[in-house]
Amino acid sequence: MSELNDLLNNEEDDDEDTLKDKYLTFHIGNEEYGIAINYVTEVVGIQKITEIPDVPDFIKGVINLRGQVIPITDVRLRFKMSAKEYNDRTCVIVVKIEDNYIGLIVDAVDDVIKIAEEMVQPPIKTGQKEGKKFIKGLGKVDDDVKILLNVHELLYDDSINEVI
Repeated sequence: MSELNDLLNNEEDDDEDTLKDKYLTFHIGNEEYGIAINYVTEVVGIQKITEIPDVPDFIKGVINLRGQVIPITDVRLRFKMSAKEYNDRTCVIVVKIEDNYIGLIVDAVDDVIKIAEEMVQPPIKTGQKEGKKFIKGLGKVDDDVKILLNVHELLYDDSINEVI
């Protein structure tokens, strides 16, 4: 994980053009997802989470990361998937959006990859609005498809705004 954080730190030092089309990929269940690298500040292992009463079940609580209190969301639960016991591969992706830091619990972090804009298709049209709002697009990488997430939709709704 320290190699990945070194890469993230080096990416931050570069100008905005070098961050274009780069995504941090991670697993939830059998699917691989991506989040635009410009939102990611670091990746840390699972830590002691202080529970907050009267919040939705996908908001696990808060952690103290080097003196900063960060709300934590379990992406698996956010997607209405079944809960999974945390293990040594479970990670927290710390993202910064609109001057707020939020941690995303994922099953495992993979790598930083480049997906050119022309290789990203819009999400498929289904009758389901709730889950689809989290998907920015579908990135084609060789023979694989990465589900690229819309960070704003994933992180900002009334239930999360109560915590941050």
